[in-house]
Amino acid sequence: MPNLILRPSWWLPERAVTPEAVVLNRRRFLAQLGCAGVVAQGWSAMSAEPPLSGPYGKGYPHARNKAFDPGWTLTEAKAATTYNNFYEFTLGKDVHRHVGRFETAPWKIELTGLVEQPLTLDAAELVDSMVLEERVYRFRCVEAWAMIVPWTGFPLNRLIDKAKPKPEARFVRFVTASKPDQMPGIRGNPEYPWPYFEGLRMDEAMHPLTFVAVGVYGKPLPKQMGAPVRLVVPWKYGYKSPKSLVKLEFIAEQPKTFWETLQPREYPFESNVDPEVPHPRWSQATERMIDTGDRVKTKKYNGYADSVAKLYPHA
Repeated sequence: MPNLILRPSWWLPERAVTPEAVVLNRRRFLAQLGCAGVVAQGWSAMSAEPPLSGPYGKGYPHARNKAFDPGWTLTEAKAATTYNNFYEFTLGKDVHRHVGRFETAPWKIELTGLVEQPLTLDAAELVDSMVLEERVYRFRCVEAWAMIVPWTGFPLNRLIDKAKPKPEARFVRFVTASKPDQMPGIRGNPEYPWPYFEGLRMDEAMHPLTFVAVGVYGKPLPKQMGAPVRLVVPWKYGYKSPKSLVKLEFIAEQPKTFWETLQPREYPFESNVDPEVPHPRWSQATERMIDTGDRVKTKKYNGYADSVAKLYPHA
């Protein structure tokens, strides 16, 4: 009798992933984004600036964790690293053109609040102390575009364990860098409540899928994607994965978040990917793959329902 292969709910058939021939066709990608008239620049496949040096760059590429490698075809690297949201630099998607002055070393990360061991860690030393691995995750933006990306990093719970949160710590508040002299978007948009801040429940933060990314595509994380340290929460919309982290604050009450503060009806605290719940201004039923322009159906919890649905019995 042949063996039965039971696929998890986030498994994609080969026909649904990005064809290799299309991945290699940069001109088609630009045309589908409405950028056919833009002259292509000589950017490297990863970013506009040289790779990071020091401990950020040790040992790349790191081994891929087979438990997080469904065999998907990856989004073309240049597309994924040059089509980003990072409002601290620009409201456009060409963040890579605005990060040249951004300094990512040295870098400190503070763990504070309701913890037994408050810590201020050097990011380079932190990365050097962790066993890094590569994971392939689906990434879904609330704007209804998506990509499939190989992140390098470690589970967030390993970092949280260092601080030993107290029992009354029920939430984690994340704060990102605010450097107006290096981040032109902060100077250009003073009406926003900088610095960027986000939050997770403690059970969400401790979930094995919640990942601290320090690299992508087998190289250190480029600035436009949140260097040197960012969060990746794959079952939530992308704005729940804050970039360039400087503080984790452990608190008892649910914190306000950046976009919830600005537009609570459009960006609630939970913000799980759900195709049946439209954004007030557009449908979430489908998503556009950024390198091919293909429209695919949005999956509940971004396809990770088997792992995270139990966290939301009310849903």
